[in-house]
Amino acid sequence: MLKRSLVLSALLVSALVPALRAAPATVPGFSYVKSLGGIDEYRLDSNGLRVLMLSDRTAPVVTFMVTYHVGSRNEVTGTTGATHLLEHLMFKGTTAYNREKGNSVDQFLEAIGGNYNATTWLDRTNYYAEVGSEHLEGYMAIEADRMRGLLVRESDRQPEMTVVRNEFEIGENNPQEALDKEIMAAAYQAHPYHHSTIGWRSDIEKVSIEKLKEFYDTFYWPDNATATIIGDFDPAAALGLVKKYYGAYPKAPKPIPQVYTEEPEQTGPRRVMVQRAGELGTVGVSWKSPAGSHPDYPALQVLGMIMGSGKTSRYYRALTDKNLTTNVSADPGFFHDPTLFQVYASLAPGATHEAVEKIILDEAVRVKAEGVTDAEVTTALGKIKASTAYGRDGSFAIASKINEDIAAGDWTLYVTLDEAFAKVTAADVKRVANLYLDHNKSTTGWFVPIVAPAAPAAAK
Repeated sequence: MLKRSLVLSALLVSALVPALRAAPATVPGFSYVKSLGGIDEYRLDSNGLRVLMLSDRTAPVVTFMVTYHVGSRNEVTGTTGATHLLEHLMFKGTTAYNREKGNSVDQFLEAIGGNYNATTWLDRTNYYAEVGSEHLEGYMAIEADRMRGLLVRESDRQPEMTVVRNEFEIGENNPQEALDKEIMAAAYQAHPYHHSTIGWRSDIEKVSIEKLKEFYDTFYWPDNATATIIGDFDPAAALGLVKKYYGAYPKAPKPIPQVYTEEPEQTGPRRVMVQRAGELGTVGVSWKSPAGSHPDYPALQVLGMIMGSGKTSRYYRALTDKNLTTNVSADPGFFHDPTLFQVYASLAPGATHEAVEKIILDEAVRVKAEGVTDAEVTTALGKIKASTAYGRDGSFAIASKINEDIAAGDWTLYVTLDEAFAKVTAADVKRVANLYLDHNKSTTGWFVPIVAPAAPAAAK
């Protein structure tokens, strides 16, 4: 615990006292862009790859993460889930690095004890490893090679499709996940947030290897990616490695397709219901809310904490304390495009959907009319500050948070959101509650469990 605290302290010092930091590295072939909060941004001149670096030499560990600016929002009907399925295929090897040669990415990282994985979400896909500093080059070489050298094979698609389909089925058996999918599909009619990251079952099963190869060849280019390096490394040497392994790639031969579809204004409340096998019900209420980079996001986050975070929250006191729910959450989405402020309540035994939904809506009306107290804001900001500190403990945690800020469209949110949170007032929270908790822009969903009838007693 002491070592982790020292690492965190050192990182915070580097962010808060930029005057003590060394000047940005100067490496031929790179353009220095800017620095903020201890993070330096560069561009690889030959192909537009963005590089973010935060050097901290207190522990011999480094995280290297590549974020591709492609997620399920870039999919269309017929290819839903393609980003996620392709993420699975990215571990199947390249001509130079593959399992047959014994040097695939997973074999390499398991041999050196690296922590690695990849994730797909609405606005991005990321690949990462946390390794000993001496292994940075080895991992970067393999990671760079699969940017353009991936073996996209039907023999790999078939088994990975079954793995992804199993993940899909697990989600279908989770009441809140199943309900969330239906709420998103109803809330978004035009925008691709309509479909979930896992995709629709038929697309998962039937998408062709040619379509996946086309998807890969459209989005996996250096000018559609950001490489983030956090931890123990020499900045000039690290940039030299990036140039060595990524510099040979050109920019995408065609402009990267951009999402231009905007969700039409919602003019009335919507409802969905999911009836499946289960034990307890769930109520979800979602309101249209702005993108993560919007100036109102910090106040909405504070509103979410006041309404649904912990035993002091309003929904906890109104629902869980009265044995109507086992859990309640309230959160604004943090995404590239306008999203949803979502409240989910898991019903306690004996509670009804009608009663829980009414209290959720009544509390929303109350906060709009009465606002919140300064004390509630102070408590919420304390929780946010603590969560931020714990969420930045170590190179991997920092890279993961920056990854989400990149996905939201601006990595500097990693620094500027802290400043924005500190300025939120009770008046701001009341204002955004009135602006966004609009019943005509809400989507409400119920998960109604179907309990299987008991088997008849055996005749005596």
